[in-house]
Amino acid sequence: MASNGENTPGQVSGSRRHKSESESDGDPTVKSLARLCSRDVEERAAALEELSQGVLLCLELNRPGSARLSKQTLLQLLRLSRSCPLQEVRERATELLRTAQEQGVEVPRALASGPSAFIPAKEMLKDPGPDQDILIESFLSLGRVDHITMVMALHPAYLSCFLRTQHALLEMDGPLPCHWRHYIAVMAAARHHCSYLVQQHSAGFLEAGGEESWLSGLEHAPTKLRSLQTLNKLLAHRPWLITQQHIQELVCPGAEARWSLAELIHVVVLMAQAHSLCSFVWGCGLNPEPDHIGGYTYQLPSPSHIPRSPHSPHSPAHEDGRQELVDGAMEVEVLMQRMVELQQQEEECTQEEMVTRFERERSESIPTAVVRGAPPDLVLRLVQDPEFRYEDFAPKGEQAPPTMRAQDYSWEDHGFSLLNRLLPDMGQLLDEKFQVVSNLTYHRMAMHEGVDTHTLRKALWNYIHCLYGIRYDDYDYGSVNVLLERSLKVFVKTMACHPEQTTARVYHAFWRHFRHSEKVHANLIVMEARLQAALLYTLRAITHYMR
Repeated sequence: MASNGENTPGQVSGSRRHKSESESDGDPTVKSLARLCSRDVEERAAALEELSQGVLLCLELNRPGSARLSKQTLLQLLRLSRSCPLQEVRERATELLRTAQEQGVEVPRALASGPSAFIPAKEMLKDPGPDQDILIESFLSLGRVDHITMVMALHPAYLSCFLRTQHALLEMDGPLPCHWRHYIAVMAAARHHCSYLVQQHSAGFLEAGGEESWLSGLEHAPTKLRSLQTLNKLLAHRPWLITQQHIQELVCPGAEARWSLAELIHVVVLMAQAHSLCSFVWGCGLNPEPDHIGGYTYQLPSPSHIPRSPHSPHSPAHEDGRQELVDGAMEVEVLMQRMVELQQQEEECTQEEMVTRFERERSESIPTAVVRGAPPDLVLRLVQDPEFRYEDFAPKGEQAPPTMRAQDYSWEDHGFSLLNRLLPDMGQLLDEKFQVVSNLTYHRMAMHEGVDTHTLRKALWNYIHCLYGIRYDDYDYGSVNVLLERSLKVFVKTMACHPEQTTARVYHAFWRHFRHSEKVHANLIVMEARLQAALLYTLRAITHYMR
């Protein structure tokens, strides 16, 4: 339950404080949309019929006093028509929008053809099958299937862990009230200019009873939430700088807006999860939801404004398509050979050589993508000190941050138990997520089946921890250079350290012969390795504070 301290409001109910547009009198969607998520097939069918009749009634515009379809209703129908995993709901929503348009109603149109700007929609929007069960479950539980879920559904075992963790973080009993949880996630997502997550959690914040004014700027939020800004920026960009002093400033009895340790650990996991999820959103090129700002338009499509697919045979990137296929196939063969050689290698390095290889990897100059333009106002007004970003570690010999040796503070031996003690069950949920993503394999690579990809997955994980200054004494970092070619390193570093700079060009440049699902798998590894690294630094600081 939420704490009763004077600085933290009590737990609020899930109902909104103010009537939203969708709750206006005569709107047909309020009750019927909730009932569409019933697990009872007959009730769902009745709700669909009720929704249809309500919409059709609103369309009888010549009836005196008839209600008009609200913008919110039209956007709800648009979302259902695009992403509902229940075919009958999807088709009926499409039909109702078409009928409304024929009746002269200005109907919104989705700007994107699918969840991702990088991955063709047909890769994800498949006919219902075993993998679709989790999407149906998500719809019945949450009332929607968002683009994150649709892309993650390429890996159902991971998605089920992810959804359980998100539910526990945002909805289940815990030390923070629900609307504060969403606002903290909004603050975290704004650090990486991720308007997708800012909009998603802003909606959750309002639905949980949050004050709309808080979203117009950090200065409108309570002092206690504003006190998190230093922790937020360090956790997002340079977690190795977090010390016990930062923890003490937030939890000591004399603090202006004191946090309990249980509250603070909840804050840390919420922020770290949101930061790493920004990496996934940008790394997979997720489009805005159909009902988000930037996800829909009322204008008719113009042929000159239809973006050319990066996979089009006429796209400049594919003018040398045949040669690219040959090069891509060669890359796979070379990578396969290197993996076999590493697995058979018996050479043992000295500890000094292992450290040297780590330092070489850590200080390698890997450029990231071109800096994007200024973020939209809805994001910028929620960021303090926007110039504070990730910085490369200084080369060895200069004033480099101290390396964290995994043997001195690891997730398995230290972080897991502390987290589980301060926020019961959360350590277990996160550990399961780390385990699933680390062990996830389909024993295939590009066009090859029956492949042991363990060395490649481990190289990816350890490279991200290397970028964050974490070293494993028993790992040979020479393997990273052997297995991760430069274009992959550029993608991984951009996504892990500057996710808002990830571009389609950076995504398409690596693993050109691999399936998109394999690239999404790489994204999941980056996301979880980044999350664990940020947690390790913060949990270590909390451990030092508690001594």
